[in-house]
Amino acid sequence: MAPYKILMYSHDTYGLGHIRRCLAMALSLRKSPANILIITGSLLAGRFKSPMRIDFVRIPGMIKVTNEQYLPLSMKLDATEVLEIRKKIILATATAFQPDFFIVDKAPLGLKRDVVDTLHWLKSECPTCTSILGLRDIMDGAASTIEDWRGKGVYDAMDQLYDEIWVYGCRNFYDPIKEYEIPPHIASKMYFTGYIPRKIPSAEVVTATRRDLGISDDEKLILVTTGGGGDGHPMVNLCLSAFDRRRGGTPKGVRVAVVTGPFMPSNCCQDVVKLSESLGFITLKFHRYMEALIGAAQVVVSMGGYNTLCEIASQKKPSLIVPRTVPREEQLIRAQVLCSQGFCDYLRPSELTPETLRARVLNLLENGSAYRQKMSSFPFTALDFMRKRIQQHMRGDPR
Repeated sequence: MAPYKILMYSHDTYGLGHIRRCLAMALSLRKSPANILIITGSLLAGRFKSPMRIDFVRIPGMIKVTNEQYLPLSMKLDATEVLEIRKKIILATATAFQPDFFIVDKAPLGLKRDVVDTLHWLKSECPTCTSILGLRDIMDGAASTIEDWRGKGVYDAMDQLYDEIWVYGCRNFYDPIKEYEIPPHIASKMYFTGYIPRKIPSAEVVTATRRDLGISDDEKLILVTTGGGGDGHPMVNLCLSAFDRRRGGTPKGVRVAVVTGPFMPSNCCQDVVKLSESLGFITLKFHRYMEALIGAAQVVVSMGGYNTLCEIASQKKPSLIVPRTVPREEQLIRAQVLCSQGFCDYLRPSELTPETLRARVLNLLENGSAYRQKMSSFPFTALDFMRKRIQQHMRGDPR
């Protein structure tokens, strides 16, 4: 069978989660077989290895200033000019590629409606293309999501521009149909895929990673990661305070590695590096193979983004989530949901003190086996579902 064509749109402004999620999906779907183009504004797309039959189309990046305001990431142009460039590149790519499937990740309208023209074009000029919206397990709190979707016409777009909607989660964990008041005629084309697993590095790769970090075989590693890092400075500071010398430092035989993320502001990053070095911590700005770093750790502290938690759960690592609550409550809600299922621990905003964080991390370091056992049942069914669903469409039997 000749490879079919999948065009993917990665909503990316701040962080790494969107591009990493799309790449994980592409790596699985290309086996179906398929040729896949990922449209992305991420400056870091080139740092990821491009496997056979997967490539990237870069559009100018934009960065979120507020929930409604986006500015060019690097180009000295007005935001309206950059948005127009993005729209035209996306449409031109679809016109040239003539995809069998168009998967829009996370944002039904794209960034400031930059995929809407392409969705309309596909409906009218390429009707054999199946347009699919992929949503995270949790978008935000119910009230703010409903208000946002009503104000922007998202419900209408779901109804008119998409053939089906994939939710990367489990309905019995969190039900967006109920929470976001999704009408029945839209809910009828929604599919809950389960979560998206990540590649598990080999024991040899994990050993090599620990050796590269200077960690001996008998030492335990606490990994602190902020994802992209743009809003991760408060969490990292809390972790550094939790293990500073006033509170006893790190226990004997324990090391700490901090990944700031490539988008942490430079002045904040410099402060983190300076303080980390004074405490004997390992500091990294970015790691191409984050899965290997997670594999090298005994406990992971994160902010609870979708992508990071899937990477942690794939390797059954005990984890503590320190979620942000602004500009969205998504991370807090996910932490509450997964903690209630027994998959992780988390700190409520009212509990955020260095002493509490230290106690929780050290408890996980010593008593994490219950979490490891529970994560054996984590519902990582998304990639199998997606491959089967695509194949059903290609056979003309998408029941």
